[in-house]
Amino acid sequence: MKNPYATVLDMQREAWEATADLAEKSQVAPERTETLENAEVGQTPSEVVYEENKLKLLHYEPMTEEQHDVPILIVYALINKPYILDLQPDRSVVQTLLEAGFDVYLIDWGEPSKLDRQLSLDDYVNRYIDNCVDVVSERSGEEKVNILGYCMGGTMSAMYASLHPEKVQNLALMAAGLCFAGDGGVLELWGSEEFYDPETVTDTFGNVPAEFLDVGFALMDPVANNVTKYVRFYENMDDEDFVENFARMERWLDEGIDVAGVVYEEFIRDIYQENKLINNELYLDGKHVDLENIDMPLLQIVAEYDHLIPPEASKPFNEFVSSDDTEVLEFATGHIGMSVSSRSHDELWPDVCEWFEARSNGTETETEAVAEVSAETTTDTDTAVAADAGGQSSLEDVTDGGTGVEPEHNEDVGSEPTEPTETTADDQSVADADADDLTDLNGVGQAYADSLADAGIETFDQLAEADVADLASETGISPSRIEDWIGQARNR
Repeated sequence: MKNPYATVLDMQREAWEATADLAEKSQVAPERTETLENAEVGQTPSEVVYEENKLKLLHYEPMTEEQHDVPILIVYALINKPYILDLQPDRSVVQTLLEAGFDVYLIDWGEPSKLDRQLSLDDYVNRYIDNCVDVVSERSGEEKVNILGYCMGGTMSAMYASLHPEKVQNLALMAAGLCFAGDGGVLELWGSEEFYDPETVTDTFGNVPAEFLDVGFALMDPVANNVTKYVRFYENMDDEDFVENFARMERWLDEGIDVAGVVYEEFIRDIYQENKLINNELYLDGKHVDLENIDMPLLQIVAEYDHLIPPEASKPFNEFVSSDDTEVLEFATGHIGMSVSSRSHDELWPDVCEWFEARSNGTETETEAVAEVSAETTTDTDTAVAADAGGQSSLEDVTDGGTGVEPEHNEDVGSEPTEPTETTADDQSVADADADDLTDLNGVGQAYADSLADAGIETFDQLAEADVADLASETGISPSRIEDWIGQARNR
C-alpha cells in the first residue's frame, strides 16, 4: 500500500510543476499572441497577369535558370483561399514546383459578391478556367498547358480537360471529388438528397457563407477540431516554430470564402447526389462532359487518411477515361497534409514533379517537328517507301533517325504508283500555298486553327468575311474571340 503522506507530496509536487509551467507559458504568451496575429502566408513572389471579375491569375517568379517547356496552372477549390498551396517557404507546393524547374501559375478566385450568385459550373469551367489557360498558353508560347487541380478545383479541372482536351498537356488531380457511388465518406452521406437540399441553403443565404461551410467541416471531427488542437497548442506554446505553423493554418481556416449560390447547387446536386460526372451524364450549358475526351496523361494524387475526399471518391475515375497513361499516387496523410506536411514535401512531391517533368519537356512537340521537317523534305520516292500496305505513312523509324525502309525493300523504291485518292507532294504544295497560317493571329493556337479549318476557314480573307454568330455556332468558340480574330484578319 502506498504511503498516504507520499501521495500527498506527489500531488503537491505535480501542482507546483503545473503552476511553474503555467507561469512560464504566461511569460511567452504575449509573444505568441503577436505571432498568431502576424503570421505571414503566400510569400513566394508573384505578379497578377490577368484579372476577370473577382478572379486574379498569379504568375510566380522562376527559381531556376531554365524551366520545363510546358507551364503548370494550379486550379484550387472555391471554398478557401489558395495560399494553402503556398503556406510557408519550406511547405509550399508552389515553391516545390518552382524549384523543380516549372513555370507556375495559380488561379485566385477571390470572393463572390451578391451579384455573382448566378455563377455556374459552366462559368467557372468554360469561361474563367478557359480564359486563364489561354493567357498561360499565350504567355508561354505553348499550345497546351499542364493543369494541377486540388479538391473542388480538381473536379472542375477534370470537367475542363473533357471539354477542352486540345488545350491540356497533362492533367493531375489532387484529392478531387469525382466518384460518389456510396464510398465518398461523410460529406457524401450528409449531402445525400434524402437528407439535404442545397436550394434550401441558397434560398436562405444567396451565396453560401463561409461560416456555414466551416461548421460542417468542423463537425466531421469535432474533438480534433475543437479540443485536441488547442490542447496541443498549449503544450507547445514555448516552441516558436510550432506556434508559427499553427498560426498559418488557423489563419487559412479562418479566412474561408463564400461560394456562389448556383455553382454550389450544381456541385451538390450533379456531382454528389446524382454522380453525373463518373456516370458520363454531366452537361455544362448543353456541352457534354464526355470522359472519353480525357485522353491526355492523368495523375491522381490521393491521401490515404482523407476524411473529406476519401481515396475511393477519386481513384476509380482513371478507369472511365480513354487515356492509356494513368497513374495513382496514394500517400499516408490527410486532405490538407498532402499540401503542408513536411513529409509530403520530402516524399510525395518529388514524385509528382518527376511525373510532370517526364511529360513536360516538349517530347510531343519535337516529334511533330520532326514529322513536319520530314514531310517538307521527303520526295515522292521516299513517300512511296514509307507507306505501308494500308497506304499509311510510318514515322517510327524516321523519328528515331532511321530511314523508315526495311533493307529488303530498297530495290522497290519508287516502283509503286500513287493511288488516285492520295495527295501527292505537288498537290500538297499547292494546297499549302492557298492556305494562310491562321496561328499568326493573336490568340489563335493550332487547336483553334484546326477548328476554323473544319468550319471551312483556312485563309485570312475567308475569316474576314465570316459571320460571327454562324462561325461561333459551328465551332463552339466564343463570339467575342471570333470577333477579335475577324478584326485582325481584316486589318492584315
